[in-house]
Order: sequence, then structure tokens, then C-alpha cells
Amino acid sequence: MNSSNSMLFAAHALLPDGWRTNVLLEWNDAGTLVAVTPDTREIPANAARAAGPVVPGMPNLHSHAFQRAMAGLTEYRANPADSFWSWRDLMYRFALRITPETLGAIARWLYVEMLKAGYTSVCEFHYVHHAEDGTQYAQPAELALRVVDAARETGIGMTMLPVLYQQGGFDAQPPRADQRRFINSTEGYLDLLRSLRTARPEDGALRYGVAPHSLRAVSEASLRALLEGLDAMSPGAPVHIHIAEQTAEVDASVAALGARPVQWLLDHFDVNPRWCLVHATHVDAGETLALARSGAITGLCLTTEANLGDGFFPVAEYLDAQGAFGVGSDSHIGVDWRAELRLLEYGQRLQRRQRNVLASPDTAQVADRLFHGALEGGARATGRTTGKLEAGARADWLVLDANHPNLAEQTPATWLSSVVFCEHGETPVRDVFVGGECVVRERRHRDEARHYADYRRALSQLLADA
Repeated sequence: MNSSNSMLFAAHALLPDGWRTNVLLEWNDAGTLVAVTPDTREIPANAARAAGPVVPGMPNLHSHAFQRAMAGLTEYRANPADSFWSWRDLMYRFALRITPETLGAIARWLYVEMLKAGYTSVCEFHYVHHAEDGTQYAQPAELALRVVDAARETGIGMTMLPVLYQQGGFDAQPPRADQRRFINSTEGYLDLLRSLRTARPEDGALRYGVAPHSLRAVSEASLRALLEGLDAMSPGAPVHIHIAEQTAEVDASVAALGARPVQWLLDHFDVNPRWCLVHATHVDAGETLALARSGAITGLCLTTEANLGDGFFPVAEYLDAQGAFGVGSDSHIGVDWRAELRLLEYGQRLQRRQRNVLASPDTAQVADRLFHGALEGGARATGRTTGKLEAGARADWLVLDANHPNLAEQTPATWLSSVVFCEHGETPVRDVFVGGECVVRERRHRDEARHYADYRRALSQLLADA
């Protein structure tokens, strides 16, 4: 035992092989776990004691930070056929108002909210790159840097995924005027990514990947050039893409490419475990099986998908085929992984009129299966070693409140079920550690008041005369 390591003793902790007792967690100055020892008989004098059961922190695999400031502002009928597409028009107008200062303030407050909810890392799908008139900033990565710095300041781990957006639809449709802040050439985009990597180098808390926005927003040639450029910088780095979120997108893909979007992507690219296909809502049976077999992660964002009326991903069939998944808060109308997992199961119950649909022969507790699945798939989507309590992983975890009314007098066998499926009062997440640092203690972020004040000022500016 290295006495120079930081240590935490937990009476109960959720390890890869299940709940264990008397667990000693040790981590180094880099924020990496160096030892996880269950059944500890002697507690070192310098070990802190966890205030409750310890579980791994949840990765959030899909975020558009600026959209947090829009939450609640689109809940009215924009037109008689209100849909995802009319919501998108409103979102584009809001995006045109964002400044570097307001983006930084929004992101900092959002990441405080994520941490308090128990998200310890985030994949930021960042596509607002340019000034309001569409011209580049003097520092091309100005806006992305504001978001990276927001993660660093608040303490959340980040995978920054700058978005490549080039066209307004399939068949090289020109971009719309209100998309002007998103548009880059492939080489311009790769320059932006290089600039980011130079200004804020990767470390244990930060990773970079790429995000071709969607098949409708990039061509096949651009996607190939993007992947080649990425691999020249960072072989194997994460690749995230929106896909098959709406039936209109599927229909347009069939018309333009002769295939459904997920099938086309699988047929034309080496889709493997480095890929995260966000939403993939509308897949047929063949696509579902092929996607599961590819090893790619499906990024499910249930609160946003419900808010936008996207539809239901065939998760039961996908999980039966051993498909990998993770969850994200996307547009941030809600920021809580528990709600994402709850909706994942409840969607199936509503469709099938059954209960506990997503249990399996190996895992009878639905919450346990979904929690472990979201940890594993979400961690892979980040491209970072997180999502589990074992030596070599990031020291990211949550301390649950065993005295919370939803957990009191229960045993470990039902703790996760009560965390996910009970909705009463304040969160059962008490403390949050990221890289071994306690960033949330007793449900309060270490710098919560200042970040909220900055957020209020940003909202005041953005919503004035909106």
C-alpha cells in the first residue's frame, strides 16, 4: 500500500463483479485508481470514509451545451404541424444569438447540473464554431475552447467532439443561412481540431474525437477525409454521428443514397467500437442486428427524444443481440441519467403493455442491467478509461445517500432499482468525485453560486428582446 496515494474507504461499493463490502479505493495525483481492495480488514488511518454506498460515475455521451439555455422555451405550437423540424428552426435562431461569453457561462452551469446529477464525464457534440455572421474568430476554436475550459473549471471529464457540418441536406444541398455558424470545409475543420489539441492538450480529464454531424450534413468523400485526418492525429479516437433520428431523414436517405442511413453507413464504412451512433431511432430488424454486431455504441437520449417526438428505438431486440448503448442528455430539457434509464424501460412498457421488459435471464433487476450497460457503453463512447471502479480507471464515482427515503432500510440488491425507478424529493446522489477530487459535497457543487450567477446574466442577455 502506497501511503502517498489518496484513499477512501466505503462500507459498500459497486465493483465490476457486483456489490462488495469494506472497499478501499486508492488513487494517485493524476486522478487514476491504483488499487481497489474489497474485504479490507484494517482501515488506514489516513483514509477518508465515504458517507454512503459508492457507485461508478455515469458518462453522458451526448450534449449540446448551448441548448440548456433554451429549455422550456419551445413548449408551444410553432405551427399546426409542430415537429422536430420546426423545433430545429427555433433552435437555429437561438444559436445565432450565442456569444463566447454566454456560451462559457451556459456550459459551466450545465456541467454543474450534470455533476450534481451524477454525470462525471460528458461527450460534447459541439457545432457552433463561428461568429454571428459566419466568419471565423481570430482563434478558430474560440467557442470550443470556452466549452473545454468550462469542463475544466467545473471539474467534469470531457470528450470534445467538434462537429463537421457542410451541407443542408442529402445530395449536397447548400446550407441554410441560419446554419452559417456551423459550416466548415474539411481542411478548415481539421485545422480547428489541431488548434484545439495544441491550445488544450489531452490528459486524463480531456480527450478529443470528431463528430460528422449526420449523413445529410457531410458527403461520403468528406467523411472519409475527416477520418483520415483524425487518424493522422489520434488513431482510434472516438467518432460520433447523429443518425436515423427522424423518419423524414430515413426517407431522404433512401431517396438520395438508395439505402436506410444506418445500413448505408455500415455498408460503406468500418463502423466499429470507436463509433457512437446517436439516436438511431428508426432502424429495421436487419439494421438493429447489424448495428449490435458492429460493436458500435448507440447513443440514446430518451428525454430529448421524447420531447422532440422522435419515436422508440428497438432497445429490447438490440440488447438481446448484445448491442452496446449509453445515455446522454442532448438538448438538456432534463439532466439526469436516472430519467434516461427510466424512460428507456418505460417506453418499452408503454409499447408492450408489460413490466420489467429489459430484464434478462442473467440480470433480473432491470435497473442493474441498464446501469451497467450505460456505464460500459458510455465509457467507450468517451474514449476514456472511466465507468468502473478498478485499478487503471479514472477515480470517478458517486456516493449515494443510504438514508434517502428511497434507499433507507433496503439492501444492496434493490439500491439501484430504487435510485432509478423512484422519483421522490431530492436526488439520492450525495457526493461526486471526479479524478479523485470531490466536486459535489452534500449535493452542492464547490462553486455553485458563482456559476449560477453567471448563468443568470447570460440568460438575461440572450433572452432580452428574443
